Amino acid sequence: MLRYAKVQNMQEYNIENYIKGAKRIAMGGHIRPDGDCVGSCIGLYTYLKNNYSELTIDLYLQPIPEKLHFLRHTDEIKSEYVQREPYDLFILLDSSDKDRLGEFLPYFEQAERTLCIDHHKSNTNFADDNIVVPDASSCCEVLYTMFNEEKIDYDVACALYLGIVHDSGVFKYSNTSALTMSIAGKLMEKGIPFTDIIDNTFYSKTYVQNQILGRALLESVLFYDGKCIFSVVKKEEFEFYHITSADLDGIVEQLRITKGVECAIFLYEIGELEYKVSLRSCEIVDVSEIATYFGGGGHMRAAGFNMKGTVYDVINNISERIELQLG
Repeated sequence: MLRYAKVQNMQEYNIENYIKGAKRIAMGGHIRPDGDCVGSCIGLYTYLKNNYSELTIDLYLQPIPEKLHFLRHTDEIKSEYVQREPYDLFILLDSSDKDRLGEFLPYFEQAERTLCIDHHKSNTNFADDNIVVPDASSCCEVLYTMFNEEKIDYDVACALYLGIVHDSGVFKYSNTSALTMSIAGKLMEKGIPFTDIIDNTFYSKTYVQNQILGRALLESVLFYDGKCIFSVVKKEEFEFYHITSADLDGIVEQLRITKGVECAIFLYEIGELEYKVSLRSCEIVDVSEIATYFGGGGHMRAAGFNMKGTVYDVINNISERIELQLG
């Protein structure tokens, strides 16, 4: 794995070096794509289309949140698997494991060459080539260092800024560095609507999203002498409020900033006795270790995984792992 502390010059990792010899390229990101996943995929897709017109490029992602459709080329995303001839190169972005590709995994496995560009500490180095920078704020930050700065236009800058903003929590998470801020500044110089990107994709919520946030906070539970907090949204709430998982963005972070809390746990039901778990921490707990233990992954302060059982089974199992770190 690469680390910015050790790699001051990323020129040898220029994206041009990895696409040489490829004529048909596919790319994709993880299931339930978030801001960094969409930003990095659209950013790379647009950069290659702008500068390498001789390439045939396909982008595969599950349906993305409506608020991210302001990015150019989102209408060209392919969201259904169709049998195709193997690609010369498949690039997987913002994914710590190839299984995170979901239904598009066959494209990756059948490609002549594979490349993973990522920033997750839990990355398993599964591709032929792996550019993994755990110190980076986002996959979009890693991509920026792999691009020729003068070839980054307005549309690419919008996509990269989106990803950096989302995965850095608008520059407040511990993965935000001086380099992160420098890159964000250079992207702003491209004339992007940086205020609108932050407000419209990170902070803005619908009335229903505010309702489900309020309910999740109202029904949250403190434990471990107020050091931990959890909340859960079940299927019946999805049906009652007519929401999707995308409407739950920001709940776990709102739980985390509860005064006195070190670790926040948010669950939502994805199947019969099965939950998607999101973890956030402040200063002590490395939630990536907990997520990896349960088959997931992520970062020191933000991670996730799926788990089966009742709500209290899930919370009790997670609590045991938290307790080992809190002492």
